[in-house]
Amino acid sequence: MTAKNEQSDNNQKALTIFDVPGTGIDKFMSHGHEKRQGMQGFDPDYVDIVDYIIRCTHKIWEERNVGLIYSHYAHNVLIHTTDGITYGRDKVIADSIKTMAAFPDVRLFGDDVIWSGNDREGFHSSHRIMWVAHNTGYSIYGPPTGRRVTRFGIAHCYVKENRVVEEWIARDELALIRQLGFDEFELARRMVERDYAAGIKSPVPVGTGEVDRLLGQTTPEAIPEKGASFDPENFIRRFFQEVWNWRMFGKLNEYFVPNYMGRVPTNRELYGLGDLSAYITQLIAAFPDARILVDHICYLGDETEGYRLAVRWTMQGTHQGPGYLGEPRGKRVNLMGISHFIIKNGKILREWTTYDEFALLKQTLWPV
Repeated sequence: MTAKNEQSDNNQKALTIFDVPGTGIDKFMSHGHEKRQGMQGFDPDYVDIVDYIIRCTHKIWEERNVGLIYSHYAHNVLIHTTDGITYGRDKVIADSIKTMAAFPDVRLFGDDVIWSGNDREGFHSSHRIMWVAHNTGYSIYGPPTGRRVTRFGIAHCYVKENRVVEEWIARDELALIRQLGFDEFELARRMVERDYAAGIKSPVPVGTGEVDRLLGQTTPEAIPEKGASFDPENFIRRFFQEVWNWRMFGKLNEYFVPNYMGRVPTNRELYGLGDLSAYITQLIAAFPDARILVDHICYLGDETEGYRLAVRWTMQGTHQGPGYLGEPRGKRVNLMGISHFIIKNGKILREWTTYDEFALLKQTLWPV
């Protein structure tokens, strides 16, 4: 699925984080601004989709108005994570309260919102967040540790008429667990054993087919360049196909600038193509048949100013090789991730990618 930015009927542009210098949250938290975008069906104080995402997050989490989830989420909302799918607004409320109880001073710093759509068909938004808190209450992982933690995440929402109808959440959960001081292998085994004993099904059902990166013994399918002008969607699809699925690591210099900077799970900072190549090959080494499928793309910008892209993707693979997840166990995995890219002059300058490595570890430890 692809979603290119569409202007609303009044042809006004939604404010972006980058339009606001300095401490931009103050700009978004101001009331009484004129509409910058068609927002039919939304609460009257929201002036555009970025304002909606930033400010409703602040209202619910910073101002502790959890009950606003009733008016900002659909009653039958679907929440997708690598751990599985949850259903219904009450589950969102219960999980939010558990998190607030464990991390009472939690702050959610919004770095960017990349969006597409309009108020008729609905909006897609990809919200990049840095989550900061102290663990002074009991969490789903154990007793309070008192430690200060940070967790990076990206939330992709489909929003219509003031309500989140569907949401995909990718968070750096393994970084959080390590900062809390827990051993991820011991914790993962304990949680898997508990869930298995309770009759919870594996996130990856038994009997799945092979990962269809190749058709039999053929070569991976090439994606041709589209048109004479630069097409950011075609560019990013070719990158995932050629580098990740085709294993053409030598093509990194065709897609990235030499001084590329990236942020990936467990708070790893990448600088340059050497770091990037090592990161990609180490993940594929653990899952030799890995394939990435691009599920959704939206982007903002143009060829002159550059582009900001949000890409939601799924990796399938089998744990057959060495890596930080421990001894290969031959388990099939499904991993949902979200990436943000900044592209200028036909190459990627910056990347923010996140996914739940702890959920991935649990999949490799599942009994059957």
